[in-house]
Amino acid sequence: MTSKKSKLYFSKAFSKISIVALLSLNIVLLSGCYSFKGNSIDATLKTIQIQNFAFQTAGGPANLSLTFNEKIKEYFQRNTSLKMTNANPDLMFEGAITGFEVEAQAPTANDKGGLNRLTIRIQVKFTNAKDENKNYDQEFSFYQDFPQTQTITAVQGTLIPKILDQIVLDIFNKTAGEW
Repeated sequence: MTSKKSKLYFSKAFSKISIVALLSLNIVLLSGCYSFKGNSIDATLKTIQIQNFAFQTAGGPANLSLTFNEKIKEYFQRNTSLKMTNANPDLMFEGAITGFEVEAQAPTANDKGGLNRLTIRIQVKFTNAKDENKNYDQEFSFYQDFPQTQTITAVQGTLIPKILDQIVLDIFNKTAGEW
């Protein structure tokens, strides 16, 4: 009997050790695929400049450009180790808000829109002074739908932050994917 208990004890202990080893191995492997807080940035990249994005479209709140500029700067400061600079940056963003559009979506039986869609478009020019192959000039856009019974003025305070957050994330992912 003692022999069976010993085998059972060692079997359970080995199983626990195996599980811990597998979990540890997974953590090590996954940490190689994802880097936290700027660790994936090329070590030669130290500085970033984000020029103010101009408001080049009709419609939209007057502070839209300011709101976007603050969001993108804050996001890069919070999620990278890059330092903001105004002189000879390693990375530079510039561009303009080129679209603020409200369009009817999902027509109803009365030929009226059941939903309206707010779309914001931002043209971004990214320059990497260390590697020009990573430069891009691209439009980013995102939208949010809202009920036709509401006005854009009534919902823009809720929709605009969501749209801008997604555009900033898309810009960051496009840029960080190139590091």
